[in-house]
Amino acid sequence: MEHKPKRQTRARIRNAALLLFNRFGEPNVTLSAIAADVGISHGNLHYHYPSKERIVDDLVQDYLVEIEATFALPGARAVEADDLWLFLHLTFETILRHRFLYRDLIELLSRHRVIEKQIRRVIEEQTRTAEALLAGLVARGALLVDPSETRALAERMVFVATWWLCHAYVLNPRAEPDGDTLARGVARCLSLAAPYLREQERAHFDKLSGHYTKMGGNKNDGEENKVATL
Repeated sequence: MEHKPKRQTRARIRNAALLLFNRFGEPNVTLSAIAADVGISHGNLHYHYPSKERIVDDLVQDYLVEIEATFALPGARAVEADDLWLFLHLTFETILRHRFLYRDLIELLSRHRVIEKQIRRVIEEQTRTAEALLAGLVARGALLVDPSETRALAERMVFVATWWLCHAYVLNPRAEPDGDTLARGVARCLSLAAPYLREQERAHFDKLSGHYTKMGGNKNDGEENKVATL
């Protein structure tokens, strides 16, 4: 029988665990369930990952690599409204891919002190990035808000991003979060900044928000649910 390389097997275990954690919640998934999904014995899985906590640790590291890429700022050029939109879109995309972390955040933090510190750092970096983008818009006159208020606005955006999936689960516990969930979250964050934007940027944000609202609209709203295209 052909043996798969150790690194490949570990990757298969992580991929299977991520899918199962996202679907059922990390506390509800056992090592045996992961082994069965990968198609290996429990002993083989234990050889690669002695505990579920080790799998969670590796998945958190994968998440950190992805989420840290969203903290990039424009650099020397002036900040555009689309920079804020892109930051929010990539943030929600990453959260959706690793949604088990946010679905079970409080429970995970109670068991993993390292994750507690890492998530706190992520929230701090997200707030710093959002604040820098908002301050850039203020500097060029595109965002009409007192500079002292950009921190509070950034914190509100990050708050929505952090707890949006929990909000979605409460509203519909049996629905699997998808692109619609992401769309509604991005639209909600955009709506926080929209009232302070200059007319030109406001029109652009209204267009983006309208697109996201139609993408993520209530499935009982009939024709208003159809996915819009830009």
